[in-house]
Amino acid sequence: MSKKSSHVSETPATQVLKRAGVAFTEHVYDYVEHGGTAESSKQLGVDEHAVVKTLVMQDDKAEPLIVLMHGDRTVSLKELARQIPCKKVEPCKPEVAQRHSGYQVGGTSPFGVRKAMPVFVEATILELPKICINGGRRGYLVGIEPQVLTELLGARPVSCAN
Repeated sequence: MSKKSSHVSETPATQVLKRAGVAFTEHVYDYVEHGGTAESSKQLGVDEHAVVKTLVMQDDKAEPLIVLMHGDRTVSLKELARQIPCKKVEPCKPEVAQRHSGYQVGGTSPFGVRKAMPVFVEATILELPKICINGGRRGYLVGIEPQVLTELLGARPVSCAN
């Protein structure tokens, strides 16, 4: 299958976006295990800095939270913990992240998650004109304006990029 269809059936994420009246574009690519944002940005011809990854993490009380980060950057866990504030933050194990979000790892979207979680967004993401973020399925990104993250999700800006 060399050419993928540019439309994907609805996901909980796209249902949330449609209900909220958010305009979005659909970007389908061939999912590659452990390819991450480098692979999706290469296939889609999009700057990896504008591809936002959705990371399910937990604080020192094992309470889950979502961190949205540029595809080409990593999260400084110490800095994030300082800004939240809490003692420490760590990534959830894949099966725990899946249980909290309802999404398969590699297809996690911050929209339409199973469990309500606080959302933190790297502040510089909000300065971009457009972003691509997971649409709720592996191999599927949606293009949106970054302000949707704060307006619809109540995402709190933080500065924790490495």
